[in-house]
Amino acid sequence: MSNTIKVAIDGPSGAGKSTIAKAASAALGFVYVDTGALYRTVALNASLKNADFKNSEQVIASLEGLDVSLGFVDGAQHVYLNGEDVSDKIRAPEISMGASAVSAIPAVRKFLFNLQRDIADKNNCIMDGRDIGTVVLPDAQVKIFLTASPEIRAERRCKELLEKGIQTNFEEVLADVKERDYNDSHREIAPLKATEESIIVDTSALDLEQSIEAIINAIKENMH
Repeated sequence: MSNTIKVAIDGPSGAGKSTIAKAASAALGFVYVDTGALYRTVALNASLKNADFKNSEQVIASLEGLDVSLGFVDGAQHVYLNGEDVSDKIRAPEISMGASAVSAIPAVRKFLFNLQRDIADKNNCIMDGRDIGTVVLPDAQVKIFLTASPEIRAERRCKELLEKGIQTNFEEVLADVKERDYNDSHREIAPLKATEESIIVDTSALDLEQSIEAIINAIKENMH
């Protein structure tokens, strides 16, 4: 049994989990683990091997010889696919949709499960994803369910993509957000849901600084 402090942050796509968890981790001196990045890396690898995201046999076959690892450079998390830093490549919209599809495959979840647990056993950490409080870190001392309305999340996503120079269409992004919500909460394996112990934090009416503050306060008040 490890005596590290584990904070689980779950919530739907685009709720700002990564940005907020990253800032809270830096403020508290914890390691930040973005599990979505791990699933995106599996999706990127599948796409490089021309596997169909919805074909579980092809995705499982693409795991052969796959090495996914996390590195921390100046406190920032970097994701490596077979030794190559793919932190930027995994943010493409098609890889986001692919991540949602591959994360529903039990073999993929099992493949990444031990890596996630191992990091949490060795470090005080904030881990975010879809099933952290329910499946990956059921023993987390603090469980937070971070959410916001689909429209607000789509708006933030569009802004993020435009800042990266990626032209986008609000209606399409909103449709993607709703599709991911449905897929994530209706899948058979580890569906997205809040636990009984989860502290619900809705950031629809909060700006980024207020959201970060709300999360840090929730962690400090419930850390034991």
